[in-house]
Amino acid sequence: MTRILIAGFQHETNTFGATKATLADFEMADSWPGLLRGDEVLPGTRGANLPLAGFVQEAATAGADLIPVVWASAEPSAHVTDAAFETIGGMILSAAAKGGFDGLYLDLHGAMVTEIHQDGEGELLRRLRDVVGPDLPISISLDLHANLTPAMVDHASAITMFRTYPHLDMAATGGRAFHTLSYLLGGGALCAAYRQSPYLIPLHAQYTGAEPFRGLYGAVAAVGPAPGQWAELAAGFPAADIHDAGPAMLAYAATQAEADSIADNLLAKLVAAEPKMDVSLLEPGEAVARAATLARETDRPVVIADVQDNPGAGGASDTTGMLRALVQAGAQGAVLGMLNDPEAAAQAHAMGQGAEFDAALGDKAGPNPDPFHARFRVEALSDGRFPFTGEMYAGIAADTGPAALLRVVDDHADVRVVISSKRCQNLDQAIFTHLGIDPAEARIVVVKSTVHFRADYEPIAGAVLNARAPGLFPCRLEEIDYRHLRPGLRRVPMGPER
Repeated sequence: MTRILIAGFQHETNTFGATKATLADFEMADSWPGLLRGDEVLPGTRGANLPLAGFVQEAATAGADLIPVVWASAEPSAHVTDAAFETIGGMILSAAAKGGFDGLYLDLHGAMVTEIHQDGEGELLRRLRDVVGPDLPISISLDLHANLTPAMVDHASAITMFRTYPHLDMAATGGRAFHTLSYLLGGGALCAAYRQSPYLIPLHAQYTGAEPFRGLYGAVAAVGPAPGQWAELAAGFPAADIHDAGPAMLAYAATQAEADSIADNLLAKLVAAEPKMDVSLLEPGEAVARAATLARETDRPVVIADVQDNPGAGGASDTTGMLRALVQAGAQGAVLGMLNDPEAAAQAHAMGQGAEFDAALGDKAGPNPDPFHARFRVEALSDGRFPFTGEMYAGIAADTGPAALLRVVDDHADVRVVISSKRCQNLDQAIFTHLGIDPAEARIVVVKSTVHFRADYEPIAGAVLNARAPGLFPCRLEEIDYRHLRPGLRRVPMGPER
């Protein structure tokens, strides 16, 4: 029976974020499970839309014997601390050093930056190769937003990546990783070709439900048949200021010439798509005004994405630019979530439902704090534990800490805000429904998310708008003070060379 060592270590690093990812952050349960060890890994991820879960399901069908080591993920933030990297990475390396397995699978992200390593995954894979040698098959799965590096390609035998954003195919990607590993364990040979893009793409422009990414990923998926031949497109995570940031194409084939031809052809398509990238964003007041106009023309809510305060990309999830714009415009039937403010949540729970209190809400984590001062009424309370109901996170239970639904006490505006005690991206309607709000009944819905919200909110939305309120997840890439990008890389589509 084939024996496979499996582990997961995920972090999407926003090097412009406010706080670093410590070991405690990996141990804490939030949108995903807390750190799982050994025998906890399989039951702790079973049934979830996670790459490791998809790998395990395919492995079970094939009768493989799995050796689970660890699975850990922390909410996106600034750099992973050295202590966290060495501790979790050390668990994987120690298990690998014991031997007794035929292949190795890692559920990684691909955009991890540590305090001392620009390429966290590449460093982990380099160390693994020192332990297991050059020939043992290592299969890894990566996020669509991976900043694919030469070290990852050199040290992994095979790489599979998500092909949808929102990420609806995470488990499926893990399943593909199992089949590529099985192909290698059965004696199959692969040659890899790797090509980097000449330009960066902001995340809000990477939506795969629209062109040009829909067509680009269609071209990627058409390569095959796998597992003897396939291709991947890493769209990149531009909030990681590293040398190898940005999109990249990867192709595998039986010969180097075939792999090179596939990669060159796909890179040409990516270059041709550059002028079609929609990077436009609305100012907060402009977004609210347009939403109010559209709301009068439809019986469905207008959704505004607060793209630069997305906790799923390292934002603080506490900025108040969109909340302030809603109230100043006298917005009606508006709801916003989730705004992370543990202090206000604790005060709401202490006061109780129906109480009113004055608070300086949110905007405490960034470099220029600007809380929203107002009077609030507590309309609903929650312990913050609830099941996600949307397709992307179905099968996973949230733990946002004590949460509350607050209404802004204002004679001219009808605005409610959901607050939490832990950062949680609003990619699921359960953020609202677990507190008694049906977002389909609202006129304006503001979500702290960049693209993931689209899977659950687009079906109920009359329109979707992207707004650029201040936040720690930069989407206007030309305004970022990058220091480590490679020479010649354009910071935005159709922008000047650096």
